[in-house]
Amino acid sequence: MFTDIGIDLGTSKTVIIRGKAIVLNEPSVVLLDTYSEEPVKFGQKAFEAIGRSPDRLRPVCPIERGVIADYNVAEEMMRHFIHQATDGKMIKPRVLVSMPSGVTAVQQRSIMDAVQSAGARNVCLVEAPVAAAIGIGVDFSKPHGTIIVDIGAGTTDVAVMSMGGLSKCESARVAGADIDDAIIRYLKKEYNVLIGVHMADKIKRQIGAAVRRPVELAMHAKGLNLSNGLPVSVEITADEVYDAISEVIDQICAAVQSVLNKTPPELVGDIASDGIYLTGGMSLMYGMDEMLAKYTGIKVRRVEDPLTCVAKGTSIALKNLNILQNGDYEFRILEDLIIE
Repeated sequence: MFTDIGIDLGTSKTVIIRGKAIVLNEPSVVLLDTYSEEPVKFGQKAFEAIGRSPDRLRPVCPIERGVIADYNVAEEMMRHFIHQATDGKMIKPRVLVSMPSGVTAVQQRSIMDAVQSAGARNVCLVEAPVAAAIGIGVDFSKPHGTIIVDIGAGTTDVAVMSMGGLSKCESARVAGADIDDAIIRYLKKEYNVLIGVHMADKIKRQIGAAVRRPVELAMHAKGLNLSNGLPVSVEITADEVYDAISEVIDQICAAVQSVLNKTPPELVGDIASDGIYLTGGMSLMYGMDEMLAKYTGIKVRRVEDPLTCVAKGTSIALKNLNILQNGDYEFRILEDLIIE
């Protein structure tokens, strides 16, 4: 029986791994009853209710920009997910949780408190890029620079690692959710049509691109005509989406360049030889690797399992914490953080 689990607690998705198996992969969403404030649905079922729920039910995303925005809802969500992932039959597990790089001590404590209250015996936190590096098999224990760029829904985490720890890191508050917002704003401005987050995400995934496509693509966006309040469908092209989101893409690339500018030249030389490891859900967008390579002048490697490598890294680290040599990575209970 496994008594350790790893959790990739993301803005859009929560992934839980036990041993080598992904046992849960659900949206980080909870559907609340507005009268009682009690949770009604979790995960995918709650996500599908966004924009479709009656007034009595309210979808809540308790994780924003990689940190807890609504503690009570986050605790309920984690309790449900841990129970679901362990079939309710596991003794209180040790839990290793990924977090964005550069979170404050207060935010770290909030994550630890929520996970422990949800049923963990004790908790260890690790930065998401570090977990991603472990998950894809990168050896950063030597005095050699390695850079991981993890572009998720809420944050873009950039971390330079060497000798088992972080050398430079930055968590930029710009990522996939901002691309969705940019698409929504574009359709509202250019077509006077309001679309929901589901439609924006669909457009992003199907024809979104960080560079102009050689062959034009188009799709129909369904939304609300703001002039007459009637449903409408308009055609939007990949070039239009590129124009809409190019500013956000530039901000993501600038965050990577900012970390490189602060990195010692010896480590930058290593990175120039090895390239940038690109992971996270947004790494799958057409041309993201090409755009980042063009912006930084460094080759970019998109990893094979960008959506689950962080969770896999937490599982590997659980078996051997010595991988995390030079960092404050220890299993703790909340009381350990209280200063007398």
